[in-house]
Order: sequence, then C-alpha cells, then structure tokens
Amino acid sequence: MRTCSLIAALCFMSANLLTAAELDWIQVSPNGKSFVTAKEQKPFVPWGFNYDHDRDGRLLEDYWNTDWKTVEQDFAEMKQLGANVVRIHIQFGKFMSAPDQPREAALKKLGELLTLAERTGLYLDLTGLGCYHKQDVPDWYDQLSDAERWQSQAHFWSAVAKECANSPAIFCYDLMNEPVVQAGKKRGTEWLGPALAGKHFVQRITLGPDERPRPEIAAAWVKMLAEAIRKQDQRHLITVGLVPWSLERPGLQSGFVPDKISAHLDFICVHLYPESGKVDEALETLKGFDVGKPLVIEETFPLKSSPQEFQEFLQKSKQHADGWVGFYWGKTHDEYKQGKTIGDAIMAGWLEYFENNGPLFKGEQ
Repeated sequence: MRTCSLIAALCFMSANLLTAAELDWIQVSPNGKSFVTAKEQKPFVPWGFNYDHDRDGRLLEDYWNTDWKTVEQDFAEMKQLGANVVRIHIQFGKFMSAPDQPREAALKKLGELLTLAERTGLYLDLTGLGCYHKQDVPDWYDQLSDAERWQSQAHFWSAVAKECANSPAIFCYDLMNEPVVQAGKKRGTEWLGPALAGKHFVQRITLGPDERPRPEIAAAWVKMLAEAIRKQDQRHLITVGLVPWSLERPGLQSGFVPDKISAHLDFICVHLYPESGKVDEALETLKGFDVGKPLVIEETFPLKSSPQEFQEFLQKSKQHADGWVGFYWGKTHDEYKQGKTIGDAIMAGWLEYFENNGPLFKGEQ
C-alpha cells in the first residue's frame, strides 16, 4: 500500500514542483497581524504537520543518513495531503560536538533537507535545541552553567542560521520546543521535563535560582538567541513553541509569558490540545496568546478530545489563530484506514480532515 501511495505522491509532486527561485519568502504582513509572501504580498496561512518522528519513533537525524528515500517519500505525501509547512525538530547533540563546535556533516545534511523542501514546495518550521532522547544529550552539555548553556545554544543557532539564511524554504526558526524557566529558590536538578512516550519535549533554560522575575529571564534568553540568529540571517522569522501554561494564571507556569517575551519574536506559537468537554476553555487559553502578533497553533491533535470536539475547536480557533500545525508520522491515510487500533482510526480521521479542509483554512476557497 505504501508503494501505491508513493507513486501517487511522487506523480503529484512532479506535477507541482517549485524551484527555489519560485518559492517565495514568507514575512509578516504590513499590519503585523498575519503572514504574506514577500514578492506578491499574497496571504500565507501555515497549514502543516509536525514531522517529529517516523512510524517507528525514530527522530529525523536517526535515519536521514541511511534512509533518505523515506524522508523524500514523507515530504511528497505531506505535500499531497495539502501541507505547506513541515515542522522539523533537530537535536542539539546531533548538531554540536562541543559547546562552540557545530557538526559540519549535520549542517550539510540540513542543507540537503532545505533543497528537498524547495523542490517539493514545502516551508520548514525549523525547531532547534532538541534533547528529546536523553541518551543522545552530551554529558558536557548537562554540566554547563546556565550562562554557558545559553552561550552554547547561541552557537548552535548561529551555525544553523548561517546554513539556512539563503533558502526561501525556511518559514521560521523556533528557538526551542516548550522551554521553561526554573521556578523557586532552590537549584533545579534536571534540565529535561518528564518523558512522554520515551521523549523529553519540555526543557528548562535555567537550573540556578535567580532574583529576576521568570518572564524577565525568558525574555533575556529569547533576545540572546534571536540576536545570534540575526547576525547570520536578517530575514527569516523567529518564534518559540510555548506550552499552554505559559499564561500568568494560578497554577503551573512556564515563565514564558507571551506579551513579555514577544519583543524579539516575529510571531507567537502555542501548543494546544483541547480536552473533551472543554473546547471553550481551550479557546479562552488561545485568546491569551493573541498579543498583537500573528499566532500559530504549532501543535494540536485530538489527543484528549473526540474528533468532533477537535474539529469544533479548529473551526472556532480561526478567530485568533493564523496557522495550524498537526502531526504526520510517516504512514499514509490508506495505511491507517486498514489499521485495527483506535489510534489508527483517529489518525486516519485526522489526515482525512486535514486534506479535505486545508483549502478552507488556507483561504483557497
């Protein structure tokens, strides 16, 4: 079944190829409220997938050297489904051999991925500094002080931005997935949050106690990394992927308050999974991230809700959101339809909804 789907996807891609010269750059609209193409100033609505792992749970760097054909197939399939953005998650340990030494082979492979994106007509939401597999995090990285870790992260982004600066296929740089500022007066012991399905998606940017307010620390970190990028790349957009508990509300908080860290960001991203019976609550949370800059729901999925409630959330989120990024894990819609698990059925329904409703969300109908 994968072979038949692949042939269809490749035929589709061949008929719709864009060259680097034809793929327009993306920028924030003149009124600062949405996205447009640079040359023709046409509205651009991000509608795409997190490509965070493959069907076997492997991270991109685990197979892009040995199984590049799979990456090509997956990009073709995502394009066929109607995506215009693919969010990739690159890992710090795979790109840095020392605090100030990037791995040239990894940067070269990233360059090949940019070429593939340009050829396929897909933009990349490039999320960096990943430490998803704890076993791949260098020991020396964990032993750095807060200030040294920030400096090493700046070296990472400087190298990545230099590699990507001239490619129109970059939609944005996402500084880190779900960063958190250490809370309390005691020194933290773990840089990474608890694992989910064997992966650590939440990461602290500090461990040491600090007299400054947490949002001030977060803003300083954003500023430092954004400036490292801007020394190499003055054009591509910059954001950071925020957990929904980043708002100043009672209970758990990340320290990354949207309106207090936005000065050096081009737009805001939030990761939001509506819960069953709480669609209005999710929409109210989304509203809190609407701080006068474009807002993208960078992660969402019917993880905690029914498909019907999830679709209701997506439709109503248009009031605040300017883009949506779900998930794709290397299996086709047909493969999921033939599956026998509840998860297969949910994923088949999601991909079908994504393909059928993409034109509406992207403003093509």
